[in-house]
Amino acid sequence: MLELRNISVIFNAGTPDENTALNDINLNIKRGDFITVIGSNGAGKSTLYNAISGTIKPCSGQILLDKDENGHVKNITNDAEYKRACYIGRIFQNPLLGTAGKMTLQDNMVICMKKGPKSLRISLNAKMKAAFREQLKVLNMNLENRLNDNVEQFSGGQRQALTLLMAVMSKPEMLLLDEHTAALDPTNADIIMKLTKQFAEQYNLTVMMVTHNMQQALDYGNRLLMMDKGRIVLDISGKKKESLTMEDLTAEFKKIKINNDQMLLQ
Repeated sequence: MLELRNISVIFNAGTPDENTALNDINLNIKRGDFITVIGSNGAGKSTLYNAISGTIKPCSGQILLDKDENGHVKNITNDAEYKRACYIGRIFQNPLLGTAGKMTLQDNMVICMKKGPKSLRISLNAKMKAAFREQLKVLNMNLENRLNDNVEQFSGGQRQALTLLMAVMSKPEMLLLDEHTAALDPTNADIIMKLTKQFAEQYNLTVMMVTHNMQQALDYGNRLLMMDKGRIVLDISGKKKESLTMEDLTAEFKKIKINNDQMLLQ
């Protein structure tokens, strides 16, 4: 569905501050994959997301998108972020970033449906409102009765749940979740994760989820990636992923620390 070929990202190239954030990454993401991504700070997780979403352009390599079941492939390496937003959705750690707080709930949903803010009042009708209410009922947060309220009145958990729903409504080819529960309390984080799993299965979404929560990485998804120093150092899927334990992941992190310490001593 999405393939990264020899992707490298180097910041401040040719200077004393040169930093290789992604080092010759090769990754093939299948349609319907739910991939959890873990790694220490500076491992390259956010840079990987930025390269996929178009926020930054790689120094080398290609990003290819399989647009349909017929195998038509599009090279999106040079596509701007706003162009990729049509088929790659992204949810950030901050619940406030995914919605327009000064606008009503129904207008936020219209923008999502229409891919733009044109003619909101004209587009909104009774049939659309009824459809919104049905979609919002899935969240079980009583938001279906608050269509006329500005989104800034909602809690962080409600806004992140709404962001997730709107991302699904836009029918992306791929959904990037960037620590999307990290800023929430445990109760709301659990609600968002259950909704994430529900939507991923219901709509056969292709999902990548960065998390620092090792238990989430174990409990969710069919595939797990571990990154270190701009490389993918572990890629486990299927039954091997299902059988992974916290002890297994801890052991892998220890291996990375030992290897890094040895490199520093050389």
